[in-house]
Amino acid sequence: MALFAEDKNLAMELVRAAEAAVMASGRWFGLGNKNEVDRAAVEAMRFALHGVDMKGVIVIGEGEKDEAPMLFNGEEVGTGAGSEVDIAVDPIDGTRLMAQGQDGALSVIAAAPRNSMFSPQDLFYLNKIVTGPEAASYIDIQAPVEFNVRIVAKAKGKAIHETTVVMLDRPRNESILRKVRAMGARIRLIGDGDVYGALMTCLTGHETADLLLGIGGSPEAVITACAVKCLDGNMQCTPYFRNDQDEQKANARGITRETVLTLNDLVKSDNVFFAAAGGSDGDLLKGVHYHGEHIETNSLCMRGKTGTIRYISAVHSRKKLAEMGENIEYDPTVNEAN
Repeated sequence: MALFAEDKNLAMELVRAAEAAVMASGRWFGLGNKNEVDRAAVEAMRFALHGVDMKGVIVIGEGEKDEAPMLFNGEEVGTGAGSEVDIAVDPIDGTRLMAQGQDGALSVIAAAPRNSMFSPQDLFYLNKIVTGPEAASYIDIQAPVEFNVRIVAKAKGKAIHETTVVMLDRPRNESILRKVRAMGARIRLIGDGDVYGALMTCLTGHETADLLLGIGGSPEAVITACAVKCLDGNMQCTPYFRNDQDEQKANARGITRETVLTLNDLVKSDNVFFAAAGGSDGDLLKGVHYHGEHIETNSLCMRGKTGTIRYISAVHSRKKLAEMGENIEYDPTVNEAN
């Protein structure tokens, strides 16, 4: 049996899991508790995934590196019927953003045929470069930062001072930041969520950056790779070792400082699926909002094989979701007249 039915867009079903995650975690928006944001999102996403007709295995379960609540690696999800798939999730990409009431948090989920996704295992961080279709064939992560900024600017018909580089605002990226600033390129620093940052370079109509550079989480890299494949962009990574122990573990797997992970190394198949829902308002998607008995969500889903991008604005009934057993709080007295 084929891994995927040709006429089935799994991303359409995965959107529901991302929507569930933001609806459940959104009630913790701005309350300062990252773990509660994660917990609520994980529980809701898990519940929704078990309703999808697939034989899914979580291969990227965000949370492992910081001991946060998580959908754990190796966990089986889905009804057990249908396609055999690898699942990569980040129930909230940007939990700190959500907890602190800041913009740009997303719930993201990706799927691909079984055994097609890279497993980072003990390799927790990667140095990344991402760009959209115009410059996809030109970037080279082993080349100097200056080369990549210039080649992307040239491919997109921009001057250096018109070219925007997005990166995580972290001390480990300070060297890259200095080089980009010295060139005079525009810089967009983001506090969290480098899946969000990568989408900014590739997503048609929302390209608010030209190039993503810097060191971020390896689980997010695999999720990002699925999105980048859908968008005809390009992504390359090299290992980032925090210490000798990290390097020794990676070396035992044949991964060295010189290893380059290409887009096809991160996800082998082109028949990939990606879904995201806005947790908090951002450039890409409006966040989850509560309107009495209804909840508003805004999402997108993409399929690599067709290149289709769908934007979905939905209004959900809190009462009916609660009756179905969804992880949504519902108090029928909340809207009663005083």
